[in-house]
Amino acid sequence: MGQKWIIDVISDLRAFADQNGLPLLAAQLDVTSSIAESEITSMLEGAPQAANVNESQPAAVLAEIGSGHRP
Repeated sequence: MGQKWIIDVISDLRAFADQNGLPLLAAQLDVTSSIAESEITSMLEGAPQAANVNESQPAAVLAEIGSGHRP
């Protein structure tokens, strides 16, 4: 099982966000999932690997939350 269980947990949280009208949370969980997958892969391969995500994306999501804007 190793570290991969966390991907399932994040997936369940994302499904909950989708089903309950929480689009910003769902988007953030997509980012979180990408980061988790990248870091787990890196750990398993034993080599450092940068996450393949836009590093400004979490800040952009937080800015939307602060503005009260809902997509």
